[in-house]
Amino acid sequence: MNRRLAVALVSCMAVVGPLVPAASAATDDAWVHQIGTYDYLVSPNYAGLAPINSTSKGTTLGLGTFNNLDGEFVMVGGTMYRIGTDGTPVVIDGSQSTPWSESVRFAPTASGPVPPGTTCANIITAVNALVGSANGMVAVRVRGTFTDLTFRSVPAQTAPYLPLSQVVAKQTLFPLGQRRAVLVGFRTGPDLAGTGAAGLHLHGVAADRKAGGHVISCIAGADVQLSVQRTAGVAIQGAASPTSQHD
Repeated sequence: MNRRLAVALVSCMAVVGPLVPAASAATDDAWVHQIGTYDYLVSPNYAGLAPINSTSKGTTLGLGTFNNLDGEFVMVGGTMYRIGTDGTPVVIDGSQSTPWSESVRFAPTASGPVPPGTTCANIITAVNALVGSANGMVAVRVRGTFTDLTFRSVPAQTAPYLPLSQVVAKQTLFPLGQRRAVLVGFRTGPDLAGTGAAGLHLHGVAADRKAGGHVISCIAGADVQLSVQRTAGVAIQGAASPTSQHD
């Protein structure tokens, strides 16, 4: 059965799509709670729109960045981390401003093993197979032992902002080799283009919490497990969003 997705604009309490009122979307555990949009970020605009904790209450999995693109944001098991250009995860309280972040109360609807040797770039195939669709917003958790695991972070920017592609060209890479880690993020379908990063976007932390960042590469070992959650939609605060689509 097809399930319609809606995007609620929390900042103006309006709804793009008739599924539910915005107020309900903002409290529904199945919704992704988001500040800004990926389109806003790549416009480019890295100025913070709201504190991360203004939408993250009750959520347990998430990612994003900080005001002026000052580090990578990752939430694992409800704990929030900032990873700067030193590559070290630091626990934060969420009061930091963000131009773009996504979080959800993670309740997996399907899980399965990732075949050993699968690269991070190919995990999206397993995600789509588990949810049975390439559309919508899907929360993703991948955990286990990886080889060729590489994270990254980028330095803080100042206005006028360079395009994101030029900022990423100056990224700091953290090659970890073989390491146990948990990777979290979202798979954004074409029907929600511009809301999140297209395709599968993952941030992560090492199991010992001594390294982390945006995931650049990885290869799954024998014990890697994938868990996914098909979400109801995206509730957005702080910036306009694209019109919602449905399967």
